[in-house]
Amino acid sequence: MNSICSQPNGSASPAKADRVPHRCLVKLKGVYHSLKKAERKAADYLLSAPGAIAESGVVEFAAHAGCSEATVVRLAQRLGYEGFPELKSDFAQVGPVPYRDIQVDDDPESVVKKVFANSIQALSDTLDAMDMAEYRQAVDLMLRAKKLAFFGLGNAAVVAREIYQEFLRIGVPVYTAEDGDLQLIIVSTQLGPGDLLTAISYTGESRPILTLARQARARGVKLLAVTNFPRSTLARLADVVLLTAVFQEHVNGEVGSKRLAQLAVLESLYVNYLLRQGAVARKNLGAASRALGANKTQKTVTPTQN
Repeated sequence: MNSICSQPNGSASPAKADRVPHRCLVKLKGVYHSLKKAERKAADYLLSAPGAIAESGVVEFAAHAGCSEATVVRLAQRLGYEGFPELKSDFAQVGPVPYRDIQVDDDPESVVKKVFANSIQALSDTLDAMDMAEYRQAVDLMLRAKKLAFFGLGNAAVVAREIYQEFLRIGVPVYTAEDGDLQLIIVSTQLGPGDLLTAISYTGESRPILTLARQARARGVKLLAVTNFPRSTLARLADVVLLTAVFQEHVNGEVGSKRLAQLAVLESLYVNYLLRQGAVARKNLGAASRALGANKTQKTVTPTQN
């Protein structure tokens, strides 16, 4: 991103960000806006002087940041470290940041290489950020649900539509809609206890999605959130949260690869569901594929090897 965490003081330059360990930077971007005032001071110092972290003690770090030593330790733990020594060790081993900014004057070959690299990195970061205990809970919720619904707005609606079609093909009672009013109608008339709503929102702060989430909770519907920010309102409302970890901006300010990461998370849930539902689901999938074959002009031929 152009300003590392969009912090008000813009304390970290891109050059300095290159010296922050990648997993630390990704985690920090996810939690920055939820940090308390003292923790944010520690985060701002970390971003503004990454070259000094490996040589600093916790007392020295706290003095430079203008916060307490306990705050420094809490920040390290928020960033996924056991404590400050582990954070220091990570900074001592820092390498190049994997993200590559796309510039307006990039040639076509550079653009395609950067887009692919950013997409691969987004998927890798998302997998690293995923809490597997939460993921197993998400699989269990889907398997127990009587009916499923997938909702998002904008780009997230495209993801919801794609995964809706996957579940529809295996005979699962499933709903989706791109219109916010229609989404509320579905929740209030079609879903109830024993059903699962998956809400997809990059920021986790989309007002229509939050309204939908609250309506679902009031009706006893389980809520699975797919979002990029662990402290977002949607994440706090959800029964289970699956995090993406996508922060790279394109030249137009749009966050790249977020739809790809969301789809990968949901596609993996679909595959788990299909495998665990057994022969009936696979039979329905085969029937759907044969039905769709009627719209194909010719059969696909798979080459055979001698």
